[in-house]
Amino acid sequence: MKFAVIVFPGSNCDHDMYHAVKEILGEEVDLVWYQNSNLENYDGILLPGGFSYGDYLRSGAVAATSDVMNQVKVHATKGKPVLGVCNGFQILTEAGLLPGALMRNKKLSFMCHQEELLVENNETMFTSGYGKGEIVRFPIAHGEGNYYCDPETLSSLKANNQILFTYQNNPNGSVENIAGIINKEGNVLGMMPHPERAVEALLGSNDGLKLFQSIVKNWRESYYVTNA
Repeated sequence: MKFAVIVFPGSNCDHDMYHAVKEILGEEVDLVWYQNSNLENYDGILLPGGFSYGDYLRSGAVAATSDVMNQVKVHATKGKPVLGVCNGFQILTEAGLLPGALMRNKKLSFMCHQEELLVENNETMFTSGYGKGEIVRFPIAHGEGNYYCDPETLSSLKANNQILFTYQNNPNGSVENIAGIINKEGNVLGMMPHPERAVEALLGSNDGLKLFQSIVKNWRESYYVTNA
């Protein structure tokens, strides 16, 4: 499987994502500059954390209008897995690939520490390696991670089992403790905690590795079925 890590001006977790995929997962991966909109040769797309365009206007708002995001939308429609972490999650909501919005943390301060998450849905291409109800530890590092959506959208997320991760100790004020959601089709995941920073015990947790392994496993199974 070959991944593209999209790099915007201001991305600062791109090499973390690259390391997790290349060195720990052992899969092919390229750092793809945002001006390169050709994603045809990639099987999965990763939007890393950081401060794209300095978080001007709103976090992720400018990056969401870039040409490469038009291609991300095209390939998401084709069913390719798309993972947006932290600023990547913000970009996905600004681009309309996921519902809701990310606001300032409830205490209006930047947070950087480990958080415990509950796996709410383990029947997706991103979470099949986990047990339902499993507690995992991922680091967070954000100032605008307070997930918000209106009551109608929240009801839809619940009805369609689109909430994948929730916080055990909600650090930022997110509605219903939401830490990560997928689209209705199940191939686009946005989350504020950083699984790519939780792939080695040396970092304090390797719970994030299962997420990347789940992507690869499910992609391969789908690929072989499609090309059999």
